[in-house]
Amino acid sequence: MATKQATKYFEAVGRRKTSVARVRIHPGSKKTTITVNEKPLEEFFSTNELHQIARDAFILTDVKESFDVTAKILGGGTNSQAEALRHGISRALIEFDPELRGVLKKAGFLKRDPRTKERRKFGLKKARKAPQWSKR
Repeated sequence: MATKQATKYFEAVGRRKTSVARVRIHPGSKKTTITVNEKPLEEFFSTNELHQIARDAFILTDVKESFDVTAKILGGGTNSQAEALRHGISRALIEFDPELRGVLKKAGFLKRDPRTKERRKFGLKKARKAPQWSKR
C-alpha cells in the first residue's frame, strides 16, 4: 500500500488591523518563493514597497535555507495585508528555528500591531470630530 509522503511545514497566523494571514513555510527549495492566495507575490502586491515588507523577515534573519511560502490572506487593505504576511512569516520562522526570536523581536516583527480605526460615537461627526459649536 502506497502512502503519501507528508512534507513537513511550519504554520502560523499573522494579523494587522483587520487583515489575517494564514502562512505555511515549506523548507528545502532552490529559491525562496512566496505565493499569496494562489498568486505569486509580485502579482498579488503591486508595489515594490509591499514586496519588501513581505520579505523583511527573510532578509533580516538571513536564513541560509530556502522556503516555499504559501499564504491565505483575508480582509483589510493592501498595506495591512503585507504587514500581516510579514507577521505570519516571522512567527512561522520561529517555529522553524527558535534561535531567530531575538532578532525578529528586536525588529518588531512579532508584535501584532493593535492600531485599528476608532469607532464613530453618537453626537459626533467622526470618531472624535464634533459638530461646530455655536454660542447662540
